[in-house]
Amino acid sequence: MLRPLFFFLACLLAAGAALAEGETRLEEMATADDTRGWEAVGRIDMGHGSFCTGALIAPDMVLTAAHCLFEPDTGEPIPVAQMEFLAGFRNGRAEAYRGIRRAVSHPEYDFGSDKKVFRVSRDLALLELERPIRSTHVIPFDIAGARLRKGSEVTVVSYAENRATAPSLQQVCYVLESYRGVGMLSCSVDFGASGAPIFLMSETGPRIVSVVSAKAEADGQPVALGGQLHGSMEALEEALSSATYVGMGARLSGSPDSSRLGAKFLRP
Repeated sequence: MLRPLFFFLACLLAAGAALAEGETRLEEMATADDTRGWEAVGRIDMGHGSFCTGALIAPDMVLTAAHCLFEPDTGEPIPVAQMEFLAGFRNGRAEAYRGIRRAVSHPEYDFGSDKKVFRVSRDLALLELERPIRSTHVIPFDIAGARLRKGSEVTVVSYAENRATAPSLQQVCYVLESYRGVGMLSCSVDFGASGAPIFLMSETGPRIVSVVSAKAEADGQPVALGGQLHGSMEALEEALSSATYVGMGARLSGSPDSSRLGAKFLRP
């Protein structure tokens, strides 16, 4: 069973419902030439046949979504012994295989919170690898020093259900709305794409601005949701430095939710 994403039915934001002109289709990266430069995106196998997507941001550090660290049915933390990062995984082989030493969610993330918009805004996690990946073929990505802004053009690389054996690239999709730390995007995602890096392209190459948290619908059109990475990296790094077990994080209650990004969350 593939790791499920939360499913969000948006009832507002009609202006963001139509896909923007210029958006490209999702394309499988089936060859070495296709994946060149993207090898630091990998599949995170979580045990029991489930997986998420993650991206290397340091030789020993992977960025992904916080909800990937928890059993979807029980909310229990998944033991790190069951996790493995497969950098640049394609057609049965990876550029590098690494176990996970420690894993931590954002200190303000609460898997069981009913404040679902706030939960998406903090749906971020770091995995520390057992050993660094030092390879000229696997270069960690930089973090963008910018926020998700409405109208921005972004790029997504992900694994997902029915495309688990090779990464897929959507070169151009758009930020349809951004509010209270949550971006709604026109990008194509599916189960397994949780944690996939969302990139802003710059003159120096791709920089990660967010990660995929959920697939969604807005006015009948498919969209994706991601939390703002800007302002969260320091909190994640501090949490990891003191973490001794998977999913370590605060349990918050009473956090404000936002009706602007929709009316109802559903679980598939």
